[in-house]
Amino acid sequence: MPDLVLGPIQRYADDTRATVWVETDTPCEVTVLGGATRTFEVHGHHYALVDVTGLEPGSANPYEVALDGERVWPPAGDPYPPPVIRARGGSDARVTFGSCRGAAPLEPPWTLEKDEDERGLGPDALTAYAQRMISADEDEWPDLLLLLGDQVYADDASPGTRAFIRGRRNIDEPPGEEIADFEEYTHLYRESWSHPLVRWLLSTVPVAMIFDDHDVIDDWNISQRWVEQMHATDWWEHRIVGAFVAYWIYQHLGNLSPDDRAADHLYQSVRELDDAGEVLDDFARAADRDPTTVRWSFDRRLGDTHLVVVDSRAARVLEEGRRDMLDADEWRWLEKQLRQPARRLLIASSLPILMPLSIHDVERWNQHLAGGAWGGAVAKVAEKMRQEFDLEHWPAFPDSFDRLMRLIAGVVKRAEPPDSVVLLSGDIHHAYVSRLRVPDGYGPVHQVVASPLRQTVSPALMRIYRIGVGAPGRAVGRLLTRLAGLGRPLVDWDRLTEPLFANHVATLDSGASGVRLRIETAHQTRSTGPAELRPFIDMPLR
Repeated sequence: MPDLVLGPIQRYADDTRATVWVETDTPCEVTVLGGATRTFEVHGHHYALVDVTGLEPGSANPYEVALDGERVWPPAGDPYPPPVIRARGGSDARVTFGSCRGAAPLEPPWTLEKDEDERGLGPDALTAYAQRMISADEDEWPDLLLLLGDQVYADDASPGTRAFIRGRRNIDEPPGEEIADFEEYTHLYRESWSHPLVRWLLSTVPVAMIFDDHDVIDDWNISQRWVEQMHATDWWEHRIVGAFVAYWIYQHLGNLSPDDRAADHLYQSVRELDDAGEVLDDFARAADRDPTTVRWSFDRRLGDTHLVVVDSRAARVLEEGRRDMLDADEWRWLEKQLRQPARRLLIASSLPILMPLSIHDVERWNQHLAGGAWGGAVAKVAEKMRQEFDLEHWPAFPDSFDRLMRLIAGVVKRAEPPDSVVLLSGDIHHAYVSRLRVPDGYGPVHQVVASPLRQTVSPALMRIYRIGVGAPGRAVGRLLTRLAGLGRPLVDWDRLTEPLFANHVATLDSGASGVRLRIETAHQTRSTGPAELRPFIDMPLR
């Protein structure tokens, strides 16, 4: 009898439809609430996305998963509430979001902080959120869980995945205990999403997600020189091919609507093959070399809220002199999305757009030097700095930053602008809220950075960061840009909150009364098991 390996995971959802993703151990037919489909196979693994249609807007629909007609989920004696598909209804939207979650057991030493044990990741905000949801009323649940990068850590695999790696190959050869190929990715995703609380949460709340560097490797696509260094190794191609194939299956497909998947020629061909592994491997190689091969960005409508999720990692143009965060096709897509009318607009990028001013200046200055403004020798030093200190955010692509600011200004200055525009980001292992000042703009623009769900930063790095983003750091940043002959940014912005380094989860409520932000921090109150959440920020964005 077939069985579930991973899932069910709710993915795309709207007022009348929902998509449920599963991984099974053998080929079979998967049925959910009357929707049914056959699995497809990739390198011996079996997957399905089941579309459920005809839902009543605003309804709650408990569901089961059957494989070849036999119920397999929820299992007998399951201690959690039955999974439920809630069809959206109404104009308000609640989006819970975060990024950067390392997977490890919910016990010491992994629940400790970094200064207590080098292996510590701290308490897990995602399982804490799931635990709290179980006892909450359904009307308190989010409409969407948005995961903004580093869903898995391929370059810092979980303990169970490292054990799996040691059992199948020689770790004395590169890439050591890091993920090497598709098979190891399947194990990493399985361990990251199999904790019972995480599995229940993902089965109950629609989830959308976009990758960032650690889903592949630290510094992924930071520069052309870095790409050349990676392609010179004898292990990189296996890593990047496995990463893209796994991402396409585990993350990307569920971001698409049923209509988008029906029109996706690759997806349709994959479903018809006995094993689509070679076809997807070829697709992944092409996607690595040419970002226009595929668009990973996507959008969602949540009542009166339009969510636009931008790929700020794989769509880059890296050639010096032409560096761009997004390729030309991606820019056209983004501009089209931002022209659509919306009462409330959310623009999500795994990388923060509005960095602290001192870091913004340093990244612009570093890019100026790495691009050869002060000669080849200085460019090499600047490249080493860029890779060592992760100087790769939107300010490191200054033309792209300016172009995006002009687009946002155009949105808030048009005749019927959104009531609010909020930028959502992750990546940098701390949280903060910024406000962008757009001259003559009719509506507020804020940025909320929420990172990490589960990672830790040493106290020493926290102290260095606070100095760097304070008055001394801002003075250094202004001096560097002045020496390089760089002007000030096109726009101004303020940081409204101090940096928050604790593990946390953020929730944005958008409704007729405005937009409200809550950030809750995770606290480990017992030696093992889920943490608890405590309020940290509760503020209107206006």
